[in-house]
This record gives sequence, C-alpha cells and structure tokens, in this order.
Amino acid sequence: MRILGIDPGTGILGFGVIDVDARGTMQLVDAGVIRTPVHEDDAVRLLTIFEELTDIIAQNKPSVMAVEKLFFSRNVTTAMTVSQARGVVLLLGQQNGMELYEYTPMQIKQAITGYGKADKKQIQEMVRVLLKLKEVPKPDDAADALGVAITCHMSMR
Repeated sequence: MRILGIDPGTGILGFGVIDVDARGTMQLVDAGVIRTPVHEDDAVRLLTIFEELTDIIAQNKPSVMAVEKLFFSRNVTTAMTVSQARGVVLLLGQQNGMELYEYTPMQIKQAITGYGKADKKQIQEMVRVLLKLKEVPKPDDAADALGVAITCHMSMR
C-alpha cells in the first residue's frame, strides 16, 4: 500500500509518501514541500498547489491520502487560506480515487509518540526512527507530512 501524507498550508504544504508491505514495514518513497510566494494572489497559490500536487500524485501513484485536520487558529485569515489549501488537497484525493483519511494534530502525536502533547522535535525524531532514516527529514513540513502518513498506516492496522 502506498500512502500520501499531507501537512496542509498555503505558503508551504508538506507531503510525504510511504510504502507499507504485507508485514507492515514502512519505507520512505518521497517527501518534500510545495512553496508558494506570499505576494501572489490566493487563486494563483491554490493553482500552484493543485498543479504540483497533481504531478506528485502522478509520479508516486498513492492509493491512500491522509491529511492533517485544521485545528482552531486565532488568526482567521490564516485559517481561511489553509482551509482553501485543504480543499484543493481533498479534491485531488477524490479525483484520483484515493481512500481519504483525516487526523487531528493530537491524533498524530498520539500515534507517533504515544503522547498527545508531544512537541514537533519528538514527532520528527520518531518519524526518523520509524522509517529507519539516518536523519530527520527536512524541511519540517515534509517530516510532519510523513508523520501523517505513518499515523494513517498505524490506524489501519
């Protein structure tokens, strides 16, 4: 099974792709970020996310998509733009016939570290350990997206 994990954002959207074999062993396939310039119009930024994520899906051919749910944000403008990016992501998952799963930050922390209030560094280190990598994936958004994909695998077991 191939899982695409997404850490949604408009300025930086993290993605991580893992393979899971029949024994449940996970392996890193691809990870990175999609960046959009802050000064660009929202519609242009969303189109960039759509086009680049379309290419990532075409190259990696995942059957499952896992997306981090938006948690309450004090900055309404940020919450709105991230919600728009999530909409693009979910639309692409549906268009490509993927099974879709969504997880809250607390669910991800609990699945990866066993502690729902773990900090980012703890999560990233566990992503490194679970995927048997020499170092923590960079940038942080890519590591976070891999955490979402790992959470999906663990919740499906």
